[in-house]
Amino acid sequence: MRQQLGAFLDDLAFDDAVKVVVLRGAGGIFSTGADMNNAYAWYGEGATESGKMRRPSQRRRLLVDRKTFDFYHAFLGYPKVTVAEVSGFALGGGFELALMADLAVVARDTVIGMPATRFLGPALGSLHMFFHRLGPVLARRLLLTGDTIEAGEVAHLGVFTEVVEPEAVAARAAWWAEKASRMPADGIVMAKEAFRLVEQLQGYQGEEVLSYLFHAYGTNLQFDDGDFNFVKVRSEHGTKRAFELRDAHFEVPEQ
Repeated sequence: MRQQLGAFLDDLAFDDAVKVVVLRGAGGIFSTGADMNNAYAWYGEGATESGKMRRPSQRRRLLVDRKTFDFYHAFLGYPKVTVAEVSGFALGGGFELALMADLAVVARDTVIGMPATRFLGPALGSLHMFFHRLGPVLARRLLLTGDTIEAGEVAHLGVFTEVVEPEAVAARAAWWAEKASRMPADGIVMAKEAFRLVEQLQGYQGEEVLSYLFHAYGTNLQFDDGDFNFVKVRSEHGTKRAFELRDAHFEVPEQ
């Protein structure tokens, strides 16, 4: 899906008649992130002749993750104005896209976060961007706990362009898209390159390598007794039950 979305964005990037691109999910859901039924299968590991599953090599992890994060790096430097119309869920890579968009209109009840840190550890995703756009306190909270929260909880922080009632999201996203489209096309691309340079200098130095490097290493974790190993639990109990057991493992009652 990421590759197909990238191909669509590339086509639009070269269309001089397009100034603004709006991203929205189907059925009122922006994105729930990666399919955990397919966790780790993206590396292409397979069974050996003995029937035992073979762990992917570190070189394969690096190559696959580099290609994955190339998509996000290209989106950060996209030459059109990007507007995210966000409802329902924005988790994992969907959360990253919502944060990377130039303008993001988010429903107040949208569930946001990086729950996959509960599978792979806190060093996951576009770390520079999380710290730069969320701020270090909120970034640490979400990444070190895997918590998901409603967008309304961070509305006062200015993380997104607007946090609105769910029924207003589509209209407000269309309004922002129309407003941005009044800008001259060449002015947009020059501004976005200037913005990109400033962010690279201030907040993203090393991101291009660090993002895929830590993800590749993170998928090769060794789990101690008592740690929650999602892949092992999923193989024993199935994906749905694995999610239930994950939530039970990480639930700590309020004091």
